[in-house]
Amino acid sequence: MYKRILIATDGSELSEKGLLKGLELAKDLNAEVDIVTVSEPWAVGMYDAMGWSVGYMNSPEYKADREETAQKVLAPAKATAEAQGLRANVVHVLDRYAADGIIDTAVERNSDLIVMTSHGRRGVTRVLLGSQTAEVLARSTVPVLVIR
Repeated sequence: MYKRILIATDGSELSEKGLLKGLELAKDLNAEVDIVTVSEPWAVGMYDAMGWSVGYMNSPEYKADREETAQKVLAPAKATAEAQGLRANVVHVLDRYAADGIIDTAVERNSDLIVMTSHGRRGVTRVLLGSQTAEVLARSTVPVLVIR
């Protein structure tokens, strides 16, 4: 059925549920596992009111800081997979919006299934906050399993 499962995580408590369900499914199906986290593009002006973050994006520290933050998400996820007897590949996608990074990684890794979570927001809350899960569902050519 599914031979390669991509599990998207941002390290939140909610995405931990998706990670556990994805790993459980992978174990049951004896599938390969890729775990992805995406670092969204740095918004100019986020660093300070004067917009001094422009130089930060081009500094050597920028990529190192983003990678360090991603590893704080990916290392525990990989450890969780290994504790369940699964070997997981971890992927950090830098400077992409979450939906784009997840979809592109699924294509690059030849994933058969994407597992991710959703807050289940509706109406105005969803419109205002956006939904990366909805974006993946709308654009992915790979089946998506959404965990609430």
